[in-house]
Amino acid sequence: MDLRYDVVTVGRAGVDIYPLQVGVGLEDVSEFGKFLGGTAANVAVAAARHGLRAALVSRTGADPFGRFVHAALRGLGVDDRYVTAVADLPTPVTFCEIFPPDEFPLYFYRRPAAPDMQLTPAELPAELVRGTRVFWTIGSALAEEPSRSAMHSAYAARGRAPLTVLDLDYRPMFWPDRQAASAQLERALEHITVAVGNLDECFTAVGERDPHRAAAALLERGLDLAVVKQGPLGVLAATRDEVVEVPPVPVEVVNGLGAGDAFGGALCAGLLAGRPLADTIRFANAAGAIVASRLECSTAMPTTPEVDAALADAAAGRPVGTTERAARPSPAAAGRDGIAATGTDTDAADGSVAAGVRAHG
Repeated sequence: MDLRYDVVTVGRAGVDIYPLQVGVGLEDVSEFGKFLGGTAANVAVAAARHGLRAALVSRTGADPFGRFVHAALRGLGVDDRYVTAVADLPTPVTFCEIFPPDEFPLYFYRRPAAPDMQLTPAELPAELVRGTRVFWTIGSALAEEPSRSAMHSAYAARGRAPLTVLDLDYRPMFWPDRQAASAQLERALEHITVAVGNLDECFTAVGERDPHRAAAALLERGLDLAVVKQGPLGVLAATRDEVVEVPPVPVEVVNGLGAGDAFGGALCAGLLAGRPLADTIRFANAAGAIVASRLECSTAMPTTPEVDAALADAAAGRPVGTTERAARPSPAAAGRDGIAATGTDTDAADGSVAAGVRAHG
């Protein structure tokens, strides 16, 4: 069996329950849509939209929501064979509220424990970890055992091969305290070649909030590429030989959740295509902006032509995504029709939109 993929992501997958009413608190919402969720799932979907062969490694409950996750992944072009069931735990469910342009509170239902935290080395075979061109991991997978040990075993198997990525993904609700997260992120960075995070996540990982110092601190740990997202100030990306600063893409924010995952999938595409670093970051920024302008996430993940069109719109001073939004069904109709989409639990639109959607978590 050919186990080679362009992108393998590891971590959260579940179901997001999104209100179909904007600007309304959950206590007053009367209509919801059910969507594929989880940042690792979303990045895999985003990568697949750019024509990459993508697989997700995660776990769900052995329940209807778990079956929904499998169906949604397959429908969106992601190989789900490495998503396995945990018999006695429910598939995680996440609710959000939508208050544009910059407030999207999330409420995670992952207790008594989340199936995706039950990853063991058996779910991460060495040939899969070594064979993929991009191995995309998330910091929250280090928060609990047995997932933590499984991740470190996978890093050892990978051997710091190129494009071993850590999305720093600091979520305070998943950790006992910031110090515990810092210790695990520091340990993981010994195996990583590319790190991606917002300023607070970089502070958690390396103790620096200034973007230039944060990038330098990440590179000092042996990385090849550090990507620091700065919200309304754009994105800084640095290698040992180059520092690139890219401004955000102006967009009218509908829902910032999922923009960071779109950024991640597009980053994978740009790196694998060998684009210049500045072009890769501009491309990823535009992908994030497109998703921020839409309610849903997985079905909102743009294709390469859509991102190129958004970049052309931005360069010409036109609103990004106006044509695409006009051609798409309304989010409310999509939710009522049960279209598989995703909300996400990623770091919003950091660096992707001029409105500066703040990171949540």
